[in-house]
Amino acid sequence: MKTWRRAIHQNPELGFDEVATSKLVADSLAAWGFEVHTGIAATGVVGVLRWGKGGDKSGPRLGLRADMDALPIQEETGLPWASRNTGRMHACGHDGHTAILLGAAEVFGRLHREGQLPGSGTLNLIFQPAEELGGGGGAKRMIDEGLFERFPCDAIFGLHNYPGVPTGHFRFRPGPFMASSDKVLVRFDGKGGHGALPHMAVDPTLPAAATILALQSIVGRNVDPVDMAVISVGRMTAGKAYNVIPGSAELELSVRALDPAVRDRLETRICELVRGQAAAWGVDCDIRYERGYPVLINSAEHVRLGAEVARALIGEDKVKDDAAPLSGSEDFAFMLQQVPGCYLLIGNGDNGFGGGEHLGPCSVHNPHYDFNDACLAPGAAFWVALARRFFGG
Repeated sequence: MKTWRRAIHQNPELGFDEVATSKLVADSLAAWGFEVHTGIAATGVVGVLRWGKGGDKSGPRLGLRADMDALPIQEETGLPWASRNTGRMHACGHDGHTAILLGAAEVFGRLHREGQLPGSGTLNLIFQPAEELGGGGGAKRMIDEGLFERFPCDAIFGLHNYPGVPTGHFRFRPGPFMASSDKVLVRFDGKGGHGALPHMAVDPTLPAAATILALQSIVGRNVDPVDMAVISVGRMTAGKAYNVIPGSAELELSVRALDPAVRDRLETRICELVRGQAAAWGVDCDIRYERGYPVLINSAEHVRLGAEVARALIGEDKVKDDAAPLSGSEDFAFMLQQVPGCYLLIGNGDNGFGGGEHLGPCSVHNPHYDFNDACLAPGAAFWVALARRFFGG
């Protein structure tokens, strides 16, 4: 697994361009006896095992998912296995997630050949491209291209490493676990003019500035204080010269929530507020509200199953089934809208930098991040133990 992980890390590929990674996955699965399906969402791969006593292969159907894509970040780790592709890096640990599921796949293949898989059933290993691409990510595209019609699942599980949690420890949470993520582009159109003659212009920067301040009143006054909501202004653009009143101003927002109803409320209030500010300052406005990843909601039943398996595997003290929810987002949420299941975290430790349980030393999406290879064995062992338990072993 370490060899696979570091080979993938050295050759990071962006979303829908994971050609070499997909080939490694597909060739490995085929060698271990899986029925291999490629080209799903361009570079996605699904490996299937079916088995049953007396030819009965109508048992439970389990899906396990790993993401494969890298990020457009220049790596600065200086490690021997650092990225060889300029401006691309496995800064989120998807190299590790892929290697973990490959490790489990090799065991599944051996157990299948030896007739040691319990009961009867179908195991679908889903290697997904393009998790990092926002609302147009690989999970939704795989679903749109018939993932669950072609490979039905009664339950689906996915995992992600988490820096700051002790290495190999597991974190679960029933219900909403990760936030929705929406992008909003707001444009105010006024009338440009000379900076010395503001009365002859209609300044769009005023409603833009007023909107930036007023947006926080939505979180503070329109959302129940016990609910999580985030509105962040990531970009404000207006003008190019100090003495010219621009004709337009743009804002780009990131909007997150842990409750679908709160998500809807945020969209309604943001649009109302922007239109109100535009009217108050006498400018036109355009709002492009792009819904991205939905709230990730875990099934309580499958959280219990996963936590029980993890406790039996590594001990009570290394497992939490009431982990705090996260404001980050994950396109596995689309899969959980179709099939009940569980998304869980495996601790990535402190990477040698030190740091606390919640903040961690070096976050994902950081040019100094590296997946901790000590997570490979417990991650793969968990997948094997989960599958055996799911199928009655």
